[in-house]
Formats: sequence, C-alpha cells, structure tokens
Amino acid sequence: MGAPDLLVVCFAAFTAVFTMLTVLALVMRGLIALFPERAAESIDPAIVAAVTATASAAYPDSRIARIEETR
Repeated sequence: MGAPDLLVVCFAAFTAVFTMLTVLALVMRGLIALFPERAAESIDPAIVAAVTATASAAYPDSRIARIEETR
C-alpha cells in the first residue's frame, strides 16, 4: 500500500512542478512580447564610469580609449 501511493504522489508532484514552470515560461514569453527591450542609442554614462574605475583599479598605468558593446 505504501509504495504505489508514494510513486503516485511523486509523479503528481513532478507533474505539478512541470506544469507551473511551463505556465511561468509562457507568462515570461508574453511579458517579453508585450514589453520588448529598447535599443540603446549610446552607452549609459554610469556604465562608462564603472568600467573606467574597474579598469583603472586593475591596470593603474593604463588609459581607457574606447568602450564598445559587443553582441
């Protein structure tokens, strides 16, 4: 009596979790479709400052000439 019940409970739990993850994935896909990412025309000045400060800390004698975003 114990073994089949445990197997059924495990299968039901697995199915429930898989179903919830599927629903969440569909919700995320819908939100991404409704609110697409805006294309940045230039690099954010805060990002430039952070990259410059980090590079200066890592390489003190260097100078940042250009920062590019690669995709």
